[in-house]
Amino acid sequence: MTSRELPLPAGAVAVLIVAAGRGTRAATGSLPKQYVPLAGRPVLAHTLAPFLAHSRITTVRVVRHADDAALYDEAVQPFAGNTKLGPSVIGGRERQDSVRAGLVALAAARPTFVLIHDAARPFVTAEHLDRLIATLEQTGAAILASPMTDTVKRAHSDATIAETVPRASLWRAETPQAFRFDDIHRAHERAAASERRDFTDDASIAEWAGIGVTLIDSGGGNSKLTTAEDLAMAAQRLAPTPATPRLPDIRTGQGFDVHKFRAGDHVWLSGVRIAHSQGVEAHSDGDVVLHALTDALLGTIADGDIGVHFRNTDPRWKDAASDRFLLDAVARVRAEGGMPTHADVTVLCEAPKIGPHRDAMRARLAALIGLDIGRVSIKATTTETLGFTGRREGLAALATVTVIFPAGLAVA
Repeated sequence: MTSRELPLPAGAVAVLIVAAGRGTRAATGSLPKQYVPLAGRPVLAHTLAPFLAHSRITTVRVVRHADDAALYDEAVQPFAGNTKLGPSVIGGRERQDSVRAGLVALAAARPTFVLIHDAARPFVTAEHLDRLIATLEQTGAAILASPMTDTVKRAHSDATIAETVPRASLWRAETPQAFRFDDIHRAHERAAASERRDFTDDASIAEWAGIGVTLIDSGGGNSKLTTAEDLAMAAQRLAPTPATPRLPDIRTGQGFDVHKFRAGDHVWLSGVRIAHSQGVEAHSDGDVVLHALTDALLGTIADGDIGVHFRNTDPRWKDAASDRFLLDAVARVRAEGGMPTHADVTVLCEAPKIGPHRDAMRARLAALIGLDIGRVSIKATTTETLGFTGRREGLAALATVTVIFPAGLAVA
């Protein structure tokens, strides 16, 4: 038994940070959202900070995915000297499995209380924790939550309104969710033994087990990062407040891509399939417009190029649709707080003719980047029979994007 496994003193408060999810709705590509950098630090580092700094919290354990060792080590590096941070715990397939694994890992230390928190909620404050722990000690179970302020509708299966649900007693559940350790540990073990898999949070398991749970109004600022838009807003919230007025941080990125022709009957341009007497030679679908735009977006955050993130030797990207690459770049830019505002593309080829497809190409790009179509330009030119494009050996695209970031240069 290590020193971290020795029983904790009476009244000890332990914390489990659940960070084993993949975060697919955030559109962050291969990077789970809890490791996306915001204001210079991964989301997980922002989430951990208030727990590790709180005087009442004795130990903190992070439940992570088995594949995330390197990402986890990088995220917690700023806390290397903090003795409250215990070894990470490998999570399970579902959130319920991960929480149970964390509780099992804490069992030997026998904390009196445990706070269970989602890694994707980086806005917990010391005041939140003070109120939560005080209520926990009085009632035995409490969660942060927000009263419902929107009008709530219940729908039929065809998405028509069935009824308006009274919102007076409705709350949005948040985390941390706090319990007496023995109570929630037993409840999770019972749920596992009964093979119940439909619980959406730990409070619902507590309810099922007959544990009364008190709601604490969080004040509405304890938001969870779920989508790419959430990450962008979080980046703005976490950005340091400038001491002096600052000019807008407007960045321009450019990208270039080329593919040679081969036997085939179509090419992909801007996510649009265009009939042609030839195809292109490529590991993916060879969409030069989307490849060039991906590099242009990555250039605004100095995050390498398309080959760094999607290697042409990786079988996962064989014949892949290139919109996946562009969406990944958009998510990376938005995670840094960037807002794309304009895209301009020039296609270089003798054939196929771009004009008949221009509007469809612009519409597809606008949808992928999240722009009004009026902010997307697609032009085409030949090279007057000069060079490889002039000889009809291939085609190329040059892309330029403009992205605005929330912080800029200080005004002198």
